[in-house]
Amino acid sequence: MRSRLIGVTLSSLLLFLLLQVTSVAGHAQTVGGTITGRVTFSGTPPKRRQISMSKDPVCAKEHKSPVYYQDGAVEPDGSLPYAFVYIQSGLGSHSYAPPKKPAEIVQAGCMYDPHVFGVMAGQPIEIFSQDPTTHNIHFVARINHDWNHTQLPGTPPMNVTFRKPEIMIPIVCNQHPWMKAYVGVMANPFFAVTGRDGKFAIKGLPPGDYTLAVWTATFGTQHRNVHVRPNQSVAENFVFGGP
Repeated sequence: MRSRLIGVTLSSLLLFLLLQVTSVAGHAQTVGGTITGRVTFSGTPPKRRQISMSKDPVCAKEHKSPVYYQDGAVEPDGSLPYAFVYIQSGLGSHSYAPPKKPAEIVQAGCMYDPHVFGVMAGQPIEIFSQDPTTHNIHFVARINHDWNHTQLPGTPPMNVTFRKPEIMIPIVCNQHPWMKAYVGVMANPFFAVTGRDGKFAIKGLPPGDYTLAVWTATFGTQHRNVHVRPNQSVAENFVFGGP
């Protein structure tokens, strides 16, 4: 009788603890706020520069129409793609584990894709090549270690990991001077990159006051103080002008 009573008591205790954990987890999932917005350009945008790939005929043959530099791109409606939007400060003592799944960057048509992306410090970056020509990938870091390696056609993907936050790390190709991309290395998962519509969304932010930053390769960086409330979305739009 006593052992049965102990068993019932332990079962009740385990059920109580499970309900408490479930309640806390559900609360954590519902209190996060969201920052949405759009990044645009006002004024006369800079003229896009056409890329000459004559240095490597293999690259030139991969394109049937003109290719343009992506830095400084402005869509016809004024939207700014390739803007890196991130939480610069305000998370305090919050810490976040980096994803184990690598971020990917691909060399295709002798161009980097994506042009701008973000990772967390400690998250692997996997580098692929679809081109039938040799590349020399160079992450030109200032805070992290410099990384510079040659990738031959048909070889397996290469990997690199940066351990310290850094905004931004340019990625160039020492074989093809027109190739350029950027990676933002973050201590948290709260970042986004604008698409062709200029829009972004950063979800799951703990309630609080933050400094939101928007980086662009050509038009500089803007900062703004933002207050995030539980289960609410706040809209923040950014407008850049000419250099």
